[in-house]
Amino acid sequence: MNKLQRKGLRTWIEIDRKAIAHNLSVFQSLINKKTKLMAVIKSNAYGHSLIDFAREISKSGVDFFGVDSIVEGLALRKEGIKTPILVLGYTLPEMVALAADNNISLSVSTFESLEYVVANQKHFTKSLNIHIKVDTGMHRQGFLMEDRKKVLKIIDSHKNYNFNVAGIFTHFASAKNPAFPKDTEMQMQDFKLWVADFKRKGLNPIAHAAATAGTMLFPDSHFDMVRVGIGLYGLWPAREVKAALQDKISLKPVLAWKSIITEIKKQPKGSRIGYDLTESLPDAGVVAIVPVGYWHGYPRALSSLGKMLVDGKECKVLGRISMDMICIDVTKIKNLAVGDEVTVIGKDSDSPCSMEGISNILDLSWYETVTRLNPLIKRIYL
Repeated sequence: MNKLQRKGLRTWIEIDRKAIAHNLSVFQSLINKKTKLMAVIKSNAYGHSLIDFAREISKSGVDFFGVDSIVEGLALRKEGIKTPILVLGYTLPEMVALAADNNISLSVSTFESLEYVVANQKHFTKSLNIHIKVDTGMHRQGFLMEDRKKVLKIIDSHKNYNFNVAGIFTHFASAKNPAFPKDTEMQMQDFKLWVADFKRKGLNPIAHAAATAGTMLFPDSHFDMVRVGIGLYGLWPAREVKAALQDKISLKPVLAWKSIITEIKKQPKGSRIGYDLTESLPDAGVVAIVPVGYWHGYPRALSSLGKMLVDGKECKVLGRISMDMICIDVTKIKNLAVGDEVTVIGKDSDSPCSMEGISNILDLSWYETVTRLNPLIKRIYL
């Protein structure tokens, strides 16, 4: 991106439209044509901008959007997005009617929530679609196996009222490790019991269980719909999945974080850098300032460990990372000037300057690294 395009910005995030389309096509190729695909865009679309990402991926065709909260769902509707939406997280009772009004489906995972819907449905101006969440082994959200009869009794006695059981779903606890499929297979079997019981009652909800890793590793888990999140952004759900499938599947990271050089200075050998003077220069060198820090989402734990790219070359982070500034070693960069571009996080997964590289250095999940990027940084779709 040239200087005119980034005018007025000290830091920005570039989003690769072609990479989004590529990743979506990869997952579409893994599922049956009759199987729906939900794009999970919660948490600011994993750091990629909720509204912008939803608009972009809609061009290639998805069947559903998955969000965490009714607030995210309402934001999408306010921007005119018509795609079906499912709230995967908890919805406060006072927000339920808004979901019905805006054609947003809600997850129902407790008797308290189900009974609230039943008791208050007469107040809904439109019919509310709900997806029943069942706990088959994750032991987080969801009705337990022994709850099946009671859940169905409540639904059966009210199925002609102002709500509709549009879906039933579960979540796998350990689908990211292909070496240990047993737990996932057991969860699938328990989920099939739920689906069969619902069908015996004349209900035919959309059944969905697989997230990104399940979609890639367990074809039998696709059911009626898959929920793909991290993979759409070109990131692998786990190192084990990448090791198993990287020769068969190509994912393209979508996001690159950029900034500029704002100050350059020569420093003598032994100069101590930054807060608490934690790092000394072993030789005379050149230090540059990049105007980002841990407030922007660059992990403070990368102090004296991280690297950024300047003119295609790796430049080490020096000393403590500050809230809004980072010092880097630019000794080997020729003809550097204030205003020159810096790649804070790039798209080459093999580089320590990538989302995956940073996560590997710190032994973090790259889900955590990408979703921590400050939502106030401008996302530019290219």
